[in-house]
Amino acid sequence: MQGTPQPSDQPAVYPPTDRTVPTRSADRASYDKELVHSILDEGYVCHLGFVRDGAPVVLPTLYGRSGERLYVHGSTGSRPLRMTGLADPGLAVCLTVTHVDGLVLARSAFHHSINYRSVVVHGIARQVTDPEEKRTALDLLVDHVVPGRATDSRPANRKELAATSVIRLDLGEVSAKVRTGGVNDEPEDLALPHWAGVVPLRRTYGTPLPDGDLAPGTALPHYLESL
Repeated sequence: MQGTPQPSDQPAVYPPTDRTVPTRSADRASYDKELVHSILDEGYVCHLGFVRDGAPVVLPTLYGRSGERLYVHGSTGSRPLRMTGLADPGLAVCLTVTHVDGLVLARSAFHHSINYRSVVVHGIARQVTDPEEKRTALDLLVDHVVPGRATDSRPANRKELAATSVIRLDLGEVSAKVRTGGVNDEPEDLALPHWAGVVPLRRTYGTPLPDGDLAPGTALPHYLESL
């Protein structure tokens, strides 16, 4: 999905910080906003990390982007959602999204790798309490999975809204990291009789399977035909 366009006078990169400059393969890091947005918009699941009772916790969950802000979905009973509501000024989190684009098979075991695109976001997560912002965020989360779906489904009712929580995380301390290309074998290994190269990985969609209880005459929506 596309995020909200940014004003032209805003910087096109995120400022690097001590936490966003990698200690390894720093040449693969990028702070370009367009690249970061494209990686975030292509994903479905993020991993949200925080500290609970002195120990690290990482949870997979759905998310969506609106301009320079991420919205993350959860249940009102989940620990990170309750912590964002109680903590002042919020909950310190680290959020990541990763795409695997290829398996890099080298002649040596040491040089095996993957081609990937990833984003790491550090910041303070806060619970969304404004009813209108919450409804907008939930529509955003639905449309992030399938654009156009929010207007083609029943909106959440009062009970469902009460059982659902959303947290927001501003994009400020952010970095992307990308690995592309082929094998990086040592020169002395090039003559070894082992196959080497890249196995590309691509996301594909299967044929939509209709629910058995569809109302008569319900057609496949156009946004699923275009997947």
